[in-house]
Amino acid sequence: MFLYKKVAIVGASGSVGSIILNGLIADPQFAVTVLSRSESKATFPGNVVVHRSDFSANDLEAAFQGQDAVISAVGASAFNEQKKLVDAAVRAGVKRFIPSEFSVSSQNETVVQLLPLFGQKKELIEYLQTKELDGLSWTGIATSGLFDWGLANGFLEFDIARRTAKIWDGGHKRFTLTNEKQLSQAVASVLRHPEETRNQFLHIASVETTQREILAALEKETRSKWTLTETTTAAQIDEAHKKLGTGDFGGALILVRATCFGNTPGLRSNYATDEKLANDVLGLELGSVGETVKRVMQRIKPE
Repeated sequence: MFLYKKVAIVGASGSVGSIILNGLIADPQFAVTVLSRSESKATFPGNVVVHRSDFSANDLEAAFQGQDAVISAVGASAFNEQKKLVDAAVRAGVKRFIPSEFSVSSQNETVVQLLPLFGQKKELIEYLQTKELDGLSWTGIATSGLFDWGLANGFLEFDIARRTAKIWDGGHKRFTLTNEKQLSQAVASVLRHPEETRNQFLHIASVETTQREILAALEKETRSKWTLTETTTAAQIDEAHKKLGTGDFGGALILVRATCFGNTPGLRSNYATDEKLANDVLGLELGSVGETVKRVMQRIKPE
């Protein structure tokens, strides 16, 4: 089986990067190199090569020499630096670049209008398309929100410890979410199936659900009635813009939730019906909300 074995990850110490890193190092097929800034104090497992970099063009090119693929999992503050990574990958002869998508689709104009920061992601896909003739292929992976991750840390605004939840517009809108394991499996599968995933933007999902279905599963698992705060898309977007106006990045996080939960026309946030799911190509399956909720509850063991 042909695969891209030698893989470099940029941003491996972040929330998404660490998920991808842990998934790849668990598979002996892959030889993983992590690029970390010279001043970073981040530590990594002993079975990866760590390249401390000043992120200059020359050093990036040297780090990418001999790599089959480069995965960018950089955070929002570095979205606009990815072109430098792409250029270095081209010069080093890298075969595949996987950009920092791993969230809602940057290929949806409504998403970009709602969350202008993701315009930088969209521009990078366009830039990658210009490099295809230089021998660099690419794959974008849209996950929508991360389900188990966002449940465990409260990002999805289901507070397991306090048994409270914030519900948008009644909570009946359907959308898809992806679990951590399926995210890392998707990346690994792209590396194992380079031809089938070449120069494509892929949508994946672990569950198709609603806020009310998630709430019902949580109430069943906790054997308790939760306290709800009802809100609307309009109120949340207004709050997001007020926060951003004061320099509070929390406003951007609200807008990320709005791309899943919100009722803004054109969001196409149910990848199971609004997009062509790549689950079959990547060997992923849709699961149940209840299974994920049960697993998260067992992991965090709330008081």
